[in-house]
Amino acid sequence: MNNTFYKSLLNSIKDPILFADTNHIVQYMNKAAIEHFEDGKKLLQSNLLDCHNEESQRMMIEILVEMQNGFEEKLITDNEKYRIFMRSVRDEDGNLLGYFERYEPPQKM
Repeated sequence: MNNTFYKSLLNSIKDPILFADTNHIVQYMNKAAIEHFEDGKKLLQSNLLDCHNEESQRMMIEILVEMQNGFEEKLITDNEKYRIFMRSVRDEDGNLLGYFERYEPPQKM
């Protein structure tokens, strides 16, 4: 399967998916992410930390360190609009390539 297949697959997901490498550089955004984020495609090749406040930057850096030590996923935002997770992405040998932010609806109470 080629890159076109994988991009089409990710673009079919209705929720935003944004992938950043281990330097927090945005390498990929699906169609929903481009539409969701104010700067859309301009975020590609930018540092994701620059889009966040100091507290969020600290949290993202800490989670990345945890991911480098084997951690897979962490809930980073949980509010009435959505839940956001940071999820590790690894190669076939288990090496960390980066992470993606994934969204899901809030949990019903």
